Order: sequence, then C-alpha cells, then structure tokens
Amino acid sequence: MLPASIPSPSSGVIHLGPLPIRAYALCIIAGIVVAVVVGDRRMQAKGARRGVVADIATWAVPFGLVGARLYHVVTDPELYWGHAGQGTVAALEIWHGGLGIWGAIAGGALGAYIGCRRAGVRYSDFADAIAPALALAQAVGRWGNYFNQELYGRASSLPWAVRIDAAHRPTLASGAPDPHSTYQPTFLYESLWDIGVALLVIWADRRWNLTRGRAFALYAAAYTAGRFWIEALRVDPAHRFLGLRLNDWTSVLVFVVAAGYLVLRRRRTPSSAAEADGVGEEPALEERVAGEEVSG
Repeated sequence: MLPASIPSPSSGVIHLGPLPIRAYALCIIAGIVVAVVVGDRRMQAKGARRGVVADIATWAVPFGLVGARLYHVVTDPELYWGHAGQGTVAALEIWHGGLGIWGAIAGGALGAYIGCRRAGVRYSDFADAIAPALALAQAVGRWGNYFNQELYGRASSLPWAVRIDAAHRPTLASGAPDPHSTYQPTFLYESLWDIGVALLVIWADRRWNLTRGRAFALYAAAYTAGRFWIEALRVDPAHRFLGLRLNDWTSVLVFVVAAGYLVLRRRRTPSSAAEADGVGEEPALEERVAGEEVSG
C-alpha cells in the first residue's frame, strides 16, 4: 500500500483542439490578476483612481517577465548552452518553467517606475500598496511548479509529501531516476508562507500605517526569511558559494537591506523624515485628494 502523499497531475497541459493550454502559464496569469485586483483596492484606499494599478501593470508585468527569465538564464546558462544544453530556442520557452523571482522583482520594479511616472503616482505609494498583493501573486504562481513537477525538495515520507513521476525525478550517477517517489512539497510551503506574508503586511500596515516604502520593505524581509529555509530543502541543481545556494545568498542580501531600511525609517525623527522626503515635492495621494475636495 502506498504511503499518504500529494499526487502530481499526469500532465501540466490541457489541449483545446490544436491549442495547448499550460497550467504553469495559467498560474502565472492568475497570480497577476490577483496582484492587480488587490493592489488596486489598496491604491483606491490611498485616494487613487480605480484602475491605476492595471495601467501601471501594463509596464510592470512585461518588464517583470523579461527580468525573471533573464535572471534564470544568467544564473543557469549551462541548461541551455553548456554540455548537453537545450539550446537558445529553449531559453525563450518560459512555459516550461524557469522564472527567477529576483529578476521578476527587479524588472517589475523598473517597469512599475515607468508606469508610475506616466500615471502621476508616487512610486513609494504604489510599492506599499502592491506589497501584500505581490505576496499573494507569488502564492498563486508557485502552483505552476506543482503542475510542472519541478523545484521540489528532498525525498520525504511525510503524509503531505508530493509524488513525482520517474521522468521528473533527480537522476543518479548511473543515469537512472532516483528510487524515491515522494519529496518535500516546497511549492506548497512557499505558497502558504506567501499568504502569511501578505496577511502580516496588511495587519502591520493597518496597525502602524506603513508608508514611504516601509510596507514593501516588510514584505521583502518577511518573504526572504521564508525563502531562505525553503531554498535549503530543494534538490534541483544550483550554483553554490560557501555551502549556500545562490538564491540563499540573494535572500540574505535582500533581507539585510529591507530590515535595515525598516530600522532606519523607524528611528528617524519627523523633521528629518520630512526633510529627506522633500518638502514641496508632489504630495501623497491622500493629501492630493483632500486638496482637490477643498478646492472644488
């Protein structure tokens, strides 16, 4: 009798006639929709017009996808151009997986900056509004790894371990697939962690009114804290430095920067904060809306 486990789907593709619909792509799209809906509601609460996040997303999403793929290809070039690599064409096939979250954040941040400038929205307001929405989007998007049977953790007999087909298991030195069939479901761990991060940011924002990028910094610090231990469970090939995977080092760096930003912002006096933010700059969304109501 087989031990309890989470079964993997027999296929990550649904064919509608000649058209293949990939579950990985659907998870990414669903995550984007969640981010836009939640982010837009938070922006409206700050006084922004309805739909402004969708406008900014038309810049952030393409930049984010390109950044995510570039990060994956640059950090794992041997998958495409090394010995027995898949070739340049495969480097463009994002529907097979391979989107790096750090590249997505960097590229998306650049695209969002352009979108905010065009929409007349303060960048820090947008970053704080979108922070929990990004965490929820990641929670949804991680299920794409489940459908692709990829990025799982070490072999495990836990009742919630995920069952992986022989074709998707690690290979032994002999070239045979790993005899184990169930592994740590890191996609599930990260999805649940991301939901917790989103709830934490929403609660903290209501409790302390996190502005000037602090909500986004809290999201970054909380996410990377979870990503660090989840990354340690994974068994997929990765570059290592001093015993840690590359993504672990990136998590450490981002966590230190985000936590440092939170501490420095908290310790600043009101006068120094106002001076640093720039007296006479474009007011926050709430201030602009209040001014428009009075003048009208």
